[in-house]
Amino acid sequence: MTGQQQAPDAFSIEHLHADLKGRSVRGGLLTLSSQGAQFLMQSVATVVLARLLTPADFGLVAMVTAITGLAQGFADLGLSEATIQHPEINHNQVSTLFWINVAIGLALTLIAVALAPVLAWFYREPRLKDITFLVSLTFLIGGLRVQHDALLSRQMRFKSLAIRDVTSYVLAVSVAITMALRGFGYWSIIALPLTLNSSQMALSWVLVRWIPGLPRRDTKVLSLLAFGGNVAASYLIYVVNRSADNVLIGWYWGASPLGLYSRAYNLLMLPVRQLSSPARSVAVPAFSRVQADPERLARYYLKTVNLIMWISAPIIGFLCVAAVPVIVLILGNRWREAALVFQILAISALGQLLLDPTVWLFVSRGQSQRLLKLMLIISPILIGSFAIGLPFGIKGVALCGSLVLLAIFPWMLTFSFRGTSLTLQRLGRAILYPLSVCFAGVCSAELTLHLSAPQRVVSQLMVTALGFAVGFSLSMLIPPVREEVMCLRTLFSKSRSAALPEMAESSS
Repeated sequence: MTGQQQAPDAFSIEHLHADLKGRSVRGGLLTLSSQGAQFLMQSVATVVLARLLTPADFGLVAMVTAITGLAQGFADLGLSEATIQHPEINHNQVSTLFWINVAIGLALTLIAVALAPVLAWFYREPRLKDITFLVSLTFLIGGLRVQHDALLSRQMRFKSLAIRDVTSYVLAVSVAITMALRGFGYWSIIALPLTLNSSQMALSWVLVRWIPGLPRRDTKVLSLLAFGGNVAASYLIYVVNRSADNVLIGWYWGASPLGLYSRAYNLLMLPVRQLSSPARSVAVPAFSRVQADPERLARYYLKTVNLIMWISAPIIGFLCVAAVPVIVLILGNRWREAALVFQILAISALGQLLLDPTVWLFVSRGQSQRLLKLMLIISPILIGSFAIGLPFGIKGVALCGSLVLLAIFPWMLTFSFRGTSLTLQRLGRAILYPLSVCFAGVCSAELTLHLSAPQRVVSQLMVTALGFAVGFSLSMLIPPVREEVMCLRTLFSKSRSAALPEMAESSS
């Protein structure tokens, strides 16, 4: 069967409209389950590698990934979003986009290899040259998987995505831990993303069963390239904002402080990313399908944000209060200095969770130029905040960045909501109860810790959990809070009941 013959199956989305809401909810539940498994495996890798390796090992890799991560945001040229968002697309168009992605991936790999000596000079660390050579392969691997990943997301094939991701994580974590046990040092850190991306690429090709044809000039992809280019530039600037703190700390303070900072940030963002990634894979296709109905799009957005906050706010609040025992138990006692940075970064974590759905809103509505404009405005502000905090150490960088992000966030949302049915008031109502319950849990946990003053880290963790449980239980006495929680419980129950027959049928 040729690629042209496969195209109707690979690109058709007409079947999605019949039960878009149910498919989105069931897909979200399945994807969350997959992310839960990935979170468990990443946690195991984090715990084991932190005990087998040193902060300097993590700092060395972070020096490279902070730079190569800048290009990672531009690697697919936003063409995956173009494939997902566009209402109609065909085999020839996606084939042309595929070869463009491969060409970009190869070019970025060659550029990274050429810049390896420059990075070694900039950081005054010769070991970075070989690290950069190996890390650069992720660009080429990414170029080979972009369009196949996009086709899976476009058709909302969440079960296939879950199988691919869990299988790849099992393999990647196993390889990284085995290498660390055998004394490979920082190479085991690099092995994890390389193995993960390679296996995901191979499985995506198997699952999609689409073979790209040769690129053609008459495929009318200019509009897709224009849209994707703006999205890619926006993502590039977004990654610059998130990598600037690492680059500045690595240049100014060196590998060990950067290792502490990057581990604190990555540990905090681990649950955030595990939630944001599946939410994005469900939300962008769903938002794109209802983009012509402003009120329906607004309801989908608010429900998505509400669900994200109910899941994430308690986790972030708990991690903020229990920073010391969490850091010591997961990473080990030598990482204790990262605890305060961990708490400071938690200030902006919830803002980060709200920023992601706002970006999805731009992408799904085809407003890539407005997204780029927003990123161009906020980028110098955030990078400037990191520079201001740099002389005060990693805590200063974390504090300045977090406070500035929170300060400009209301304006960012106002700018993003123009031309939609969304307002700050509607968003406020959607996140009021989950944030209130989180605040009650934090206050209760802090009070419990203050009164009992446990000395051992395990006791501190248990007392914090007890305090949160008390705060949440008291919050449930408020009728509106209880009603919203019950609505979410009903939603999950219905989606689980609807998903089970589908999964049983597909496996038979």
